[in-house]
Amino acid sequence: MYTDPIADYLTRVRNAAKANHKVVEIPASNMKKEITKILFDQGYILSYKFEDNAVQGSIKIALKYDKVTKESVIRDIQRISKPGLRKYSGSSTIPRILNGLGIAIVSTSKGLMTGKLAKQLNVGGEVICYVY
Repeated sequence: MYTDPIADYLTRVRNAAKANHKVVEIPASNMKKEITKILFDQGYILSYKFEDNAVQGSIKIALKYDKVTKESVIRDIQRISKPGLRKYSGSSTIPRILNGLGIAIVSTSKGLMTGKLAKQLNVGGEVICYVY
């Protein structure tokens, strides 16, 4: 049994992207759904579908690949704030990932959002992960 469902989610997406899978299926939770929506809005995944089963439900994510090089759009996805060591950041200290080419996903009091949006709204929070 894993103790960090968000790390499991990120690992499943990372492994599927490295193995050139078209679709990955992940057990659902509200936070995972929000992360999936952010990845879709930022163009890191092709599409997603939430399926409600009897108990938990699942998320099916269609991964996006470059048409020319056939490489995954997601080069790396890293968990930053872990259950054993939480990482918080104020609105002025939210990091820029690869000089703005990547995104930081931040959990704020106004919900999950990208680091750029959190800076615009002047809210800080827990830095969940980096995607680039």
